[in-house]
Amino acid sequence: MVVVAYATFFTIVYWSFVDGYAESVVQSYARYIVAPVRIARDAWFVDPDPENHLTDLGFASSLPGVFQVRSATARIQFPALLQSAYVTQGVEVRGVDPEGEVRLSRIPGKLAEGRWLAGPGEVVLGKELARRIDARVGEQVVLSAGSLAGPQALGLKVVGLASTGILAVDETAVIIGLDDARRLTGVPTATTIDLDVPRGAEAAVARRVQALLPDGVTAREVWELVGPIKTDVEANKAFAHVMAAIIYIFAALAVTTTVFVSVMERTRELGVVAALGLAPRRLGLLVTLEALMACALGWLIGIGAGYAGAWVLSRYNILGPVFAAVSASTPSAGLSDEVYGAVRAVYALYSGMVIACAVALSALLPGRRAARLRPAEAMRSE
Repeated sequence: MVVVAYATFFTIVYWSFVDGYAESVVQSYARYIVAPVRIARDAWFVDPDPENHLTDLGFASSLPGVFQVRSATARIQFPALLQSAYVTQGVEVRGVDPEGEVRLSRIPGKLAEGRWLAGPGEVVLGKELARRIDARVGEQVVLSAGSLAGPQALGLKVVGLASTGILAVDETAVIIGLDDARRLTGVPTATTIDLDVPRGAEAAVARRVQALLPDGVTAREVWELVGPIKTDVEANKAFAHVMAAIIYIFAALAVTTTVFVSVMERTRELGVVAALGLAPRRLGLLVTLEALMACALGWLIGIGAGYAGAWVLSRYNILGPVFAAVSASTPSAGLSDEVYGAVRAVYALYSGMVIACAVALSALLPGRRAARLRPAEAMRSE
């Protein structure tokens, strides 16, 4: 029973981690790189040039009223040249509403130096990018961009350096105020409206929001925006299924071996029962039912313990510090510092499949052995 409970518990927690890790990687991408749900013109998704900006933001006022939409924030993304006193480098700039970005992104809470944006004329840089161009907090940099009205340049004061542990942010982040972005690009509105929604609700919210959008404008959930990360996540899941199959085989063998040894140890006891007149077939049935009841009870205990463990992993960032330490030592891994588990009903089915195989082996084999016992020989066994 203990082995069955442990196998069930391990199966549920294993899949909670596998699914939760995949979701956490996508969430990290949403909170650092894109957004949980992004609204833009179809043309912008094909060619993210500022000239494909949203022509009208009238629909944005209705978005906060959509179920599970916590906030809607305008952004402008555009390419530019970043120039310090020593180095000039091509960058991708993000123009944001400073207050709205605090609700939408994790970057404002990951500043290693300085502070977050407070007004126009300011910029926050990724820490590694700032090191590369030799720019420090308090110094001036210049952004040059090709606006809709012609080339533009703007001097900005570095007020903060972001250190997230994610290479794609620390080496590339250039974040300025929305008004400064509009001045540099000539875009009067925004290139995207990005939504803050609860974890796991992205697809449902994107469908609800779509009904409010004008023609040619689309809401996409983060899973549609992750690009190559999607392939990596799916490959990791495929590998997880292979590992799970191996674990299932060993779990089934462990349960089978435990029950079989239990029957072997009680050979004399079963021989006495047979000598008292219990028919061999009934003795085999008795052993089989005993194994079934023990496995069923162990499975129920494992279900309760497994889902309790999965719930804890889903509510508390227990694994986050571990992955944060790994990310600090290998920043190219792009691991998130927030890793939660998942809780899904299908995990009970996964564990049930494992236990069903184990039960079939552990109930039938010992049952057949018990049915073939010869009382005289069994009673003499040690």
